[in-house]
Amino acid sequence: MGGSLTSFQSLHIVLLGLDSAGKTTVLYRLKLNEFVNTVPTIGFNSEKIRLSSAKGLSVHLWDVGGQEKLRPLWRSYSRGADGIIYVVDSVDVERLEEARGELHKMAKLSENQGAPLLVIANKQDLPRSLPVGDVTKRLALEELGPHTAYHVQPACAIIGEGLHEGLEKLCHMIMKRRQSTKRK
Repeated sequence: MGGSLTSFQSLHIVLLGLDSAGKTTVLYRLKLNEFVNTVPTIGFNSEKIRLSSAKGLSVHLWDVGGQEKLRPLWRSYSRGADGIIYVVDSVDVERLEEARGELHKMAKLSENQGAPLLVIANKQDLPRSLPVGDVTKRLALEELGPHTAYHVQPACAIIGEGLHEGLEKLCHMIMKRRQSTKRK
C-alpha cells in the first residue's frame, strides 16, 4: 500500500482568463463530466480531478475569477503552479487584445517562467468563433519565448469537447518539463 501512495502525484494547475470566457464551466465539465450552470466567480473555485489516462496522477485545479478587480489575485494562485490553463472566448474578438495583455503579464512573471501553458479556445461551437490559428496569432503566443511550452486547444466547455485532450497535452508538457529539470 505504501508504494502506491509514494508514486501518486498531484499537479497544481491554475485556470485563468477574462470574465465570461468559460473557466468555471471548464472546471466543472472536467470534474463532473456534465454541464453546470455557473455564475461569475468572485474569488476562486478549487477541485481535484483524477486523470483516468494517467495512473497515479491527479490535478488540483484552481479557477480564479477573471473580473478586472480580481486579476491581481492571479499572481498568488499561479505562484508555483505546475501549469497554467488560459481560457479565451473565441467569439469575443473585441476582448482578445485585453486577453493577450493579461496572459503576457502572467507568463512573464519570474515565478511563472517556463510553466507550460494550455490555451483553451472556448466556444468553438458558435458560428462566429475564430479558428485556433487566428486565436494563436491574436494572443501573440510566439512572443512568450522559447522557455514557454504551449498548446492551443479548440474546445466547447458546455459539451466538454476538446477539454480532456487539452488537459492531457498540458500534463504531458508538465511531465516533460519535470524530466528535463531533473536532468539538469
